[in-house]
Formats: sequence, structure tokens, C-alpha cells
Amino acid sequence: MSYDRDAAPAPVPGLRLLPWESEGGKPCFLSADGAGGVLSRLADEIEAEQLCDGAEVLKGAVAVLDDGKAGEHALRRALRVTTQAFGDVLRVADSRGARLPVTADGGQEADEKELRAEPT
Repeated sequence: MSYDRDAAPAPVPGLRLLPWESEGGKPCFLSADGAGGVLSRLADEIEAEQLCDGAEVLKGAVAVLDDGKAGEHALRRALRVTTQAFGDVLRVADSRGARLPVTADGGQEADEKELRAEPT
């Protein structure tokens, strides 16, 4: 699976971008009514796994880059899995970003804790 942010359709209100694609490579969407159904929970679990996998892939890529003896094959493999993980993380970000509440003026609502936080 490869997420192409430029080719992905614009977010549609009420639809959630799922962390998988159809057999034809097209994005999958779920009508997000906020009820937290089975597919929504499955998507949440897969997104959480993708984010954890991304963190592990990043550690591995850093280790390969830090290894002065790493050959071309190791570098290409590290780059390949890193780009796959990065695509997954972008899909999660786009999916979650599209589900953020929007204010009447079209801006994103700030988190209440953010508004109350005092500068340090």
C-alpha cells in the first residue's frame, strides 16, 4: 500500500479515511457517525499499530544511517520501509485531521487545554 497525498480525494465531511485501500488501490471511507462501530474501532487499532510501526521503522532507519559500513542494499531497504511507514503516518494524520471539529469561521477549534495552558 502506498499513500499518495496528492492523489487522495479531498476530505468529505462525515466520511472517515480508513487506514487501508481497496483491492484496486483506491482509498476506503467510512460514514463516521461518531457511534464508534466495529469498523471504526478496527480502524483505530490499525492506525495505532501503524504509528507504533512508524516509530520502530524510524529507529531502524537511524541505526542504518549511523552504520558507516551499511551497504547500498541496507540503505535502500531502510528507505523503502521508511517511505511506507511515512505514507501510513500521513494517511493517519489526514484521516484524523479531517475529523477535527471546525468552527463557524472555518478554522480548527483549539483544544480547551491548549487555551488554558499558561506559557512556560
